[in-house]
Amino acid sequence: MGISTPHGGTLINRFVDQNKVADLTEKAASLPCLSLSAREISDLELIATGVFSPLEGFMGRADYLNVLQSMHLADGLPWTLPITLSVTAEEAASLKEGMEIALADESGLILALLQIEEKFPLTQKDKEKEARLAYGTEDHAHPGVAYTHRLGDFLLAGKIDMLRRPAAQDFQEHRLEPAQTRKVFTEKGWDRIVAFQTRNPVHRAHEYIQKCAMEITDGLLLHPIVGETKAGDIPADVRMDCYKVLLENYYPKDRTVLSVFPAAMRYAGPREAIFHALCRKNYGVTHFIVGRDHAGVGNYYGTYDAQNIFKEFKASELDIQPLFFDHSFYCKRCLGMASAKTCSHEASERIALSGTKVREMLGEGIRPPQEFSRPEVADILIKSMSKH
Repeated sequence: MGISTPHGGTLINRFVDQNKVADLTEKAASLPCLSLSAREISDLELIATGVFSPLEGFMGRADYLNVLQSMHLADGLPWTLPITLSVTAEEAASLKEGMEIALADESGLILALLQIEEKFPLTQKDKEKEARLAYGTEDHAHPGVAYTHRLGDFLLAGKIDMLRRPAAQDFQEHRLEPAQTRKVFTEKGWDRIVAFQTRNPVHRAHEYIQKCAMEITDGLLLHPIVGETKAGDIPADVRMDCYKVLLENYYPKDRTVLSVFPAAMRYAGPREAIFHALCRKNYGVTHFIVGRDHAGVGNYYGTYDAQNIFKEFKASELDIQPLFFDHSFYCKRCLGMASAKTCSHEASERIALSGTKVREMLGEGIRPPQEFSRPEVADILIKSMSKH
């Protein structure tokens, strides 16, 4: 089978030659400069490293509208979420198409240059449309919808030239870019690689579906998201400690790779499931696990909407194999992990705890049952919650 071909056929790399960085940095100092938000900085880096291949910059009007309306780029390639750069009306007034501008982080460190190919308005109605199509709701309580309404009144489009990565990045040991994961998979001789997306600590149900997938593949890429998440989500450093202790004690070391996915969560449910799959395809992954309510939040999406959306695409145009899993649990009669597909016993025989119940137990220093959570993981979460 072989590791996957990048989406669109080529792995994008928008980093400039290192020999030109000093001169371009000097040039950038005289250009108009925009300070980017955390999510925009994340998107900038993911464009530059090829995670968002085939994108070479922030989307223009044609791609933006096509993605919202048809879940494809203007050239017909599948893509489900907008990748845009917004500015206020005040900022837009001094910016013209054809201009080159600098893009910086909040400290003023210049990260990239952008050639403005398009500048187009993003009205209140446009924001409502984006919310409705991308997130399936116009409810401002949805974090993705709230983010959309905080955007500026204009969008800038154009290719980027990346000068440097953002400063002080966490998890350097596990921050593998697509070119690096592809090299790792090739060196390991893996042809069939399954990726698991997570923004929460892995509990026994997650472990079960990962190991089921590992039975039919050569290796697992455990790929937690470490970009911007909503308030209330467990901090990335705590989650990483959980993943490390789990892999150390319960997984074969030669068949797993732990690497971070430095994207921001959109909480876009079904559309984000496709988006996550395509990004992992660019990392070289061939199979992608989609469980229940993938990338969901609240009650905005049906339990298996994120699986059903894959039916709207031809397998050949996505070119990554989704692996769909039902809700998993420990069955006291089966004496093992199972799902509704493999277990016929009553709900009373199943150990399944709500997130609220688990948080209550951890907050009181109580480990959840071993059938639900590995004790080493529970201990890390208890220690973390005791500090807050």
